[in-house]
Amino acid sequence: MGKNILITGCSSGIGYDAAHGLKAAGWTVFATCRRPEDCERLRGEGLIFFPLDVSDPASIEAGFNEALARGRGRLDALYNNAAFASPGATEDLPADALREIFETNLFGLHDLTTRAIRVMRAQGDNGEGRIIQCSSVLGLVGARWRGAYVATKHALEGLTDVLRLEMADTGIHIILVEPGPITSKIRENSIPHFERWIDWENSPRRAQYESSLLNRLYKSKEAPDRFELPASAVTEKLLHALTAPNPRPRYYVTTPTYIAGLARRLLPTRLLDKITALG
Repeated sequence: MGKNILITGCSSGIGYDAAHGLKAAGWTVFATCRRPEDCERLRGEGLIFFPLDVSDPASIEAGFNEALARGRGRLDALYNNAAFASPGATEDLPADALREIFETNLFGLHDLTTRAIRVMRAQGDNGEGRIIQCSSVLGLVGARWRGAYVATKHALEGLTDVLRLEMADTGIHIILVEPGPITSKIRENSIPHFERWIDWENSPRRAQYESSLLNRLYKSKEAPDRFELPASAVTEKLLHALTAPNPRPRYYVTTPTYIAGLARRLLPTRLLDKITALG
């Protein structure tokens, strides 16, 4: 059946394009999504879709076991793509909002990662497989209004860096993909989280919400960001990460990610803050 891969968050955007792109490249793709109705909608497109909600431990176990059953006990790669954003000023974020986003953007991905490692270790004397984490340019630098998402991606970067060091004595490659602005529904999908958690009308930053974030969320959500690329740009890097004999630890996608990676290494913090504030 060729090599197989389990991908989370495939209902739209990066995960959706990755599922179709990898299938076209000859991979057997186990494409998962949080809501069963999305899986039903997409199943007719010729992909193997089934539910897996990374915020639900029972769903993680069921989805992972289904992938193993379909792969006859083998898993060649895991692409941890599922994530969401919860925008708002950091001082207005309730602790429960952070708990919710970390459950999906970090804890669930870690659960899948450790399950995959156990399977991959059994596939060869030294283990074999690839685990690819979808991080973000915001895992390299911060940005206003995005404290919750930035926190999860910085945590994912750190956890993945340590895992890569620890797995260096195995045949399991640990890889980060770091997209910048990509055409997706992440902004649209963040609105319910904003409305649930942020009491912006009673915030000391109400005027800033009205002049900035509210426009971005509600009025400009269809306008592309500067330097925005289609999701296929991420799939292109993903394919290299999956097939290169010696894959890179990090794959930058979009110009802003290259700039952020360079700036973080070279610029003093205060200067980097000033530049980031302009964006």
